[in-house]
Amino acid sequence: MEISRVVRLVLHTGPSESDTERPVPRWVMRLAYAMPLLLLPSCLWRLPFAFHFDMGQQHDTGMPSLWVSVPYVFALSVVSELIAFLCIGLVRRWGEVAPAWIPLIGGRRVPPLAAVVPSVLGGLALTALFGSVPIGGGQHLTVFGVGEDIAYDNGWWGALAMICTAPIGIWGPVILVLAGAYYLRRRQETGRPPAIVEQPANV
Repeated sequence: MEISRVVRLVLHTGPSESDTERPVPRWVMRLAYAMPLLLLPSCLWRLPFAFHFDMGQQHDTGMPSLWVSVPYVFALSVVSELIAFLCIGLVRRWGEVAPAWIPLIGGRRVPPLAAVVPSVLGGLALTALFGSVPIGGGQHLTVFGVGEDIAYDNGWWGALAMICTAPIGIWGPVILVLAGAYYLRRRQETGRPPAIVEQPANV
C-alpha cells in the first residue's frame, strides 16, 4: 500500500478507485491527473526567461528588469500548476464536498454549478489565449487574428520549445471536457442537507 502511494505521488497518477459519489470514468480520471504533468515542461521551460535567457528566441523587444521578470515568471509557472491541480477536484471527492479545513463551507456539498461555471469560463479563456492553428508562411490563426510564429536561432531550440509548450494548446479544451464530465456525473443529484464528510488522506 505504501509503495503504491509513493508511486502515485511521484508519477502523479490517479487512485485505483474513485472516491466520488458517482464513479468517474477511468479515462476522465487519467486526463485530470495528467494535466499538472503535461504543463510542467512548459513551466520549467519558461523559468530561464526570468533571468533574461531567451531560450534561442529571436525578438527585438527588451527584457524587463530582474525585479519584474523573476517574480512574474515564477508566479506564472506556480499559478499554472495550481490551476492544473484544481482540475483534479473535478474527479475527486473534495470537488463535491468542500474539505473540512475550509472556513464556513468546510464539509458542505459543493453545488455543481459552483464548480462547472468557473471551469467552463476558465476553459474558454485558456482556449482563446493558447489555442492556435498553423496556416503556413510562419503564421498561425487565433481568436484574436493572424499572428506571427516566433523565430528561433536554430531548429533545436524550436523543437525544444514545441515539445515543452505544445500541451498548453490542449489545456483549455481538457478543462472543458472535465467540466462536462463533472456536470453529467452530478446533474442527477437530488437536494441533500449539508453534512460534514471525512476527507480522504490522498488527493
